[in-house]
Amino acid sequence: MSKISVAVLGATGMIGQRFIQMLEDHPYFEIEGLYASERSQGKRLGDVLKVRDHEYLDDTMDRRIETMDISKIAKNCRIAFSGIPSDLAGPTESQLAEAGVAVFTNAGSHRMDPHVPILIPEVNPDQFEAVKDQPTYNSTGGYIVTNANCSSTGIAAPLKAIDDAFGLKQVFVSTYQALSGAGYPGVPSLDAVGNVVPFISHEEEKMESELAKMLGTYQRGEFEFAKFKVMANCARVPVVDGHLESLVLDMEQQPTLEELERCLVSFRGEPQRLELPSAPVQPIIVRKEDNRPQPVFDAMAGRPVRARGMAVTVGRLRQSNGYYKAFAMSHNTLRGGAGGSVLNAELAKAKGIL
Repeated sequence: MSKISVAVLGATGMIGQRFIQMLEDHPYFEIEGLYASERSQGKRLGDVLKVRDHEYLDDTMDRRIETMDISKIAKNCRIAFSGIPSDLAGPTESQLAEAGVAVFTNAGSHRMDPHVPILIPEVNPDQFEAVKDQPTYNSTGGYIVTNANCSSTGIAAPLKAIDDAFGLKQVFVSTYQALSGAGYPGVPSLDAVGNVVPFISHEEEKMESELAKMLGTYQRGEFEFAKFKVMANCARVPVVDGHLESLVLDMEQQPTLEELERCLVSFRGEPQRLELPSAPVQPIIVRKEDNRPQPVFDAMAGRPVRARGMAVTVGRLRQSNGYYKAFAMSHNTLRGGAGGSVLNAELAKAKGIL
């Protein structure tokens, strides 16, 4: 079976290089080109390497960066994986879709567009139908699919499982977000070391709106947002990778903690049923230890090997005063970034939307 040619946009950035990591020896996709700004033209990937916890193949390290060329990408690639900054992503991704490219993006420029799904395949695969209402889908075959903000992604699957089983009324979330979520090189060291920064621009608003969109429905050409309320507080902490999030949940039903744990552990989505390459066998892992999850132990949760960093770890399930409390941990540049978009593209292939 011939592989689908793909482009990686923003190949000199952290998310771009996570895309390259996820796409090495991929069973469905083959990298046609690595693209970035003019100042990186001709450089080897090895010359601009930022990911420090993955050993790339020698051939990958020797690949050359090219200047962004929409006509070339449209001619040679069916898919573009976008890791470019949001201010550039908006027009670039629209032009690629108009040229017939399926764009799977980590940027936030199009997340709240009327026919663009914010997709997490375990959570809202039915919302993939929204791309068919994008004007470019029927004219050129191009479309845009976004993944969620990295902090939204980390709790979306647990919230989906709980809402389906017991009903959610209110969600209170506080985040402890890794430095890599700010892009490379993250937050200046004098701001980060030994410190907690209790503000991340627009993060709380993104969480509150994106989760409502993802956990809602798409019917008759419109998104209907979920009815439960989300209230977020977001902070940056001196951790390299892995977002830890505390949850306080108000539910319609009052399950036992054993029922709640069983609901999370047994949760499976369409990627697991389809056995997609980057899908973790168990998308939500529950830890029973008092001091888990932690970034150093749980950010890379997930199996098989291709799905490392793609599972969400939940721990410290508690009940107090009619509310339920927990912590959730996810890898922000894998599950919450490049890996999420690659899994979205795998689902598109399985659904025949490529």
